[in-house]
Amino acid sequence: MSSSLDYKKIVKKKAFSRFFIRFFDILISFFGIVFLLLFFAVIAVAIKCDSKGEVFFRQVRVGRNGKTFRIFKFRTMVKDAEKKGLQLSTATDSRITKVGKFLRKTKCDELPQLFNVFLGQMSFVGPRPEVPKYVEMYSEEQKNVLLIRPGITDEASILFRNENDILEKSDDPERTYIEEVMPKKLALNLEYLQKMGVFYNLKLIFKTIVSVVKE
Repeated sequence: MSSSLDYKKIVKKKAFSRFFIRFFDILISFFGIVFLLLFFAVIAVAIKCDSKGEVFFRQVRVGRNGKTFRIFKFRTMVKDAEKKGLQLSTATDSRITKVGKFLRKTKCDELPQLFNVFLGQMSFVGPRPEVPKYVEMYSEEQKNVLLIRPGITDEASILFRNENDILEKSDDPERTYIEEVMPKKLALNLEYLQKMGVFYNLKLIFKTIVSVVKE
């Protein structure tokens, strides 16, 4: 069902909030990177000792206004994993390494995205950035999620924190993602455009931390 909402106007009216959100992103990502450098080094050593390949996983994602960028994550799969399967994974994917399982469960694999946030490619809160393949499937309304910077977390990420388990139960994980999971995520992302603000973002960050601790 299409919406009559003018998302461009909604986002434009939130210019003041977006300014403070960006200020918050720069400040916290900078101190986060500095504070976590030693922890990053420990994770890097663990990854290298566990399997062959690079420490970081870099993948092209679609960001604000449809501009592509490379997202940073700690590598959680075997070397050249994308050449050995789909661009999405399930809970028991054989490509996931031992250290990778821990990093995924604790969401520590997402920490290098602090660099993406500092560089202005991402925000702490916002629609999770997708790969070009799936963005090409967006409807005109769904493309409105590209009006703002993508984020490390959002309402959809919290709700579908066990997404891999959902896909694991499907006979066709990619089809399930495209037809069932992705539309629900995008609907939540469009709602975020209307709710976006400093305090709402802080609320989502807190909810994310609580959900990770509960795991």
